[in-house]
Amino acid sequence: MWQSVGLTLLVILATLACAFLFMLFGWYVVWQLFLSKFKFLRELVGDASTPQAETQPSESKSERVTNAAPRNRPKSARQRVVAPEITS
Repeated sequence: MWQSVGLTLLVILATLACAFLFMLFGWYVVWQLFLSKFKFLRELVGDASTPQAETQPSESKSERVTNAAPRNRPKSARQRVVAPEITS
């Protein structure tokens, strides 16, 4: 009888330990792949490291505007037509 009680407790403790380790590993993977990209969450947990996107020098606002301008294609006549407003 005592063996079955001890074995039951051992199984319960092993199950809890496995579940805890699985959750810890899952949190680590989710943190590395997704959550660490948000500066707000990094500040909440006190993570001092920065992702690679922030370590690269960012271009100024004027550079982004001048770089974006040549990419814009002129709109065709069909795209320029404004839909009439519907009044009720």
